[in-house]
Amino acid sequence: VVYRIIDMRFKQNYQLYTPVTAEDPVYSSLFRTMLRAIEDGMPIYAKSNTVGDVKPYFNTDPMAKAEIPTVLNTDRTGELSDGNIATSDYMLLNYDSIADKMTFNPYSYEGFAKNQLKYMIQEVVFFNKHYSRMYSKILAIAPMNADNIAMFDEMPVMEALYGQILFWVPFDSFRPYMARQYVTPRGSDQKRVTFDDFFLQKKYSSYLVGVNNIYSRMIPEVATTYEDIQKEQARIEAELLSVEQDLWEY
Repeated sequence: VVYRIIDMRFKQNYQLYTPVTAEDPVYSSLFRTMLRAIEDGMPIYAKSNTVGDVKPYFNTDPMAKAEIPTVLNTDRTGELSDGNIATSDYMLLNYDSIADKMTFNPYSYEGFAKNQLKYMIQEVVFFNKHYSRMYSKILAIAPMNADNIAMFDEMPVMEALYGQILFWVPFDSFRPYMARQYVTPRGSDQKRVTFDDFFLQKKYSSYLVGVNNIYSRMIPEVATTYEDIQKEQARIEAELLSVEQDLWEY
């Protein structure tokens, strides 16, 4: 099991980031698509209570509907500069307990979405005996928001990654919604693909941040400099390739 970051500042991932506007008649960003899925009742899971632990835990109960708006609070500190506690005006989603309904609040969407620059994915790499080759499958995806980049720059890397994660989503629960939404085309809109196609065809770019094997270690825990991180990423990628080339089945 490996962990990767999809950074939407990379050119290959621009289509996941646009449009930044809340409502577009045809297209939608991946984050806006995710919000619509949550409105429709898609389960999401809170991140670990242990700071620095970025792994998803789906053996617990999904996040209660009443808790979801607080995670999507555009004022992440919960307290405004004038000392007032954040109100529903600062929540991207609001929950009506009487109607048991989640509603979208577009008031602060663009300000929040512009800092939603990364996703972390948990991916399993496995050997398919029938085809005698390695395959990979995304198990979970987590949106990451860095509304205060300066604050995260001062933290240890693992704490910064943990702090940016909003919640975890089982990828299979999200796929039906992705299959109904087209990705913003890079050129002609005659070759439109859905978000589901985009991920299945691996049209996105990502980089490794850790593995969950017998050592269960994240790259920032064993590498401190940029050069060391690159070496560790290359070592893991080479190890995966080596395993694939050395395995075969009659």
